Amino acid sequence: MARVFVYGTLKKGQPNYKHMINTAKGLAKFQGRGRTVEKYPLVIAGKYNIPYMLNIPGTGHHIAGEIYSVDEQMLQFLDEFEGCPDMYQRTLMRIQVVEWEGKGGAGEARAAADGILECFVYSTATYPPEWVGLPYYDNYDSSGKHGLSYVLRESR
Repeated sequence: MARVFVYGTLKKGQPNYKHMINTAKGLAKFQGRGRTVEKYPLVIAGKYNIPYMLNIPGTGHHIAGEIYSVDEQMLQFLDEFEGCPDMYQRTLMRIQVVEWEGKGGAGEARAAADGILECFVYSTATYPPEWVGLPYYDNYDSSGKHGLSYVLRESR
């Protein structure tokens, strides 16, 4: 099992969460909530209002998201879904556990130094330079005050 941190449309209550609970795509077990240890810019960009974490450590905010344990099948699905490695790149990042619900793994989270875990995160280093000038968010919500609702793939 691999650990994945999701911060955008794959979170609970967001437009693509349905994929995280579709066992035909693999297994994803919610473990808890966290924030990136480093600051990153989280922008909403493109004509489909897609959330992107730009891989510029030290700029932006500590990004809020959810931690999942996923099997190899789900990890492969997520790579494909996220357009990895072209649109997003899957990299290891340090995530500060904010709230832990994982059963049987709670001791593991506490045993990590200062509640920090390494998780795979889909961020991007391949973005148009003007994206750096977009507003930065710390917690993505498709129906947030920004008014930039995500456009589902099936509606494009």
